[in-house]
Amino acid sequence: MRLLLVEDSPRLQRSVATALRRSGYAVDTAGDGEEGLWLAESNAYDVAILDLMLPKIDGLEVLRRLRAGGRDTHVLLLTARDTVADRVLGLEAGADDYLVKPFALEELLARVQALCRRAYGTKKNLLVVGDLEIDTLAHAARRAGRRIELAAREYLLLEYLARRRGEVVSRTEIEAHIYDGQVDPMSNVVDSAICLLRKKIGTANDAPLIHTRRGLGYVLEAGVAS
Repeated sequence: MRLLLVEDSPRLQRSVATALRRSGYAVDTAGDGEEGLWLAESNAYDVAILDLMLPKIDGLEVLRRLRAGGRDTHVLLLTARDTVADRVLGLEAGADDYLVKPFALEELLARVQALCRRAYGTKKNLLVVGDLEIDTLAHAARRAGRRIELAAREYLLLEYLARRRGEVVSRTEIEAHIYDGQVDPMSNVVDSAICLLRKKIGTANDAPLIHTRRGLGYVLEAGVAS
C-alpha cells in the first residue's frame, strides 16, 4: 500500500516514516502543506496521514482542497488539539480518522491498517485466494498451511494483488502503489518482483495463482488458466 505522510517536524516525520516502511508500506513524505497537497493531487494514495499544523497551507485547508477536487483518499489527521470542536471540524472537512499527539506508533499503524482495509472495501484481516491465506494484521502469508517467507516489499505486492483479486493490475499501478514513485519507467523491476513472488508462493505441484495478461498486467486468482 502506498501512503503519504505530511508532517513538518523532521524528527516525527522520520520516526513515523521509518515505522511505516518497516511495516511494508511505500511512503512519500512532505514537510509542508503546499508540497503535501501537490503530492496528494499528483499520485494515488491508499491513505494520507496529515498533520493539521503545517507551514504554507494548514492541514485542514489541504484536506478541504482534496475533497473539493474529488480526491477520496482516506485521510488520518494528526493534531495536538484534543477538543470535541476540533475533532468535529476535521471530520466535517472530510477526514476519515483522527489521532491526537502524542501517540503510540502501534496505534498509528493499527489505524492506518484499518483505513487500508476500508479503502479496499473489507473489514477482514484475512484475505483468501484459493489455498493462499494472507493475514494483513500479522503481515504473514500461508499456502496450504505452509508459511511463506516474504521480504517486506514482497508481502506488500502480494497483499495489493490479493486486495484486488480477480482484477487485472497493470505494471503502472503496481509501481505507483509499491515503489514510492522511484521506479525507472524503462526498468523491469515489476516483472522481476512478480517472477520472484511466483516462486515463493508456489511449488511445481501447486496450481498457479498469479497470471499474466499480456499487454495488460497481472491478476491474482485461483482456478484459472494463465
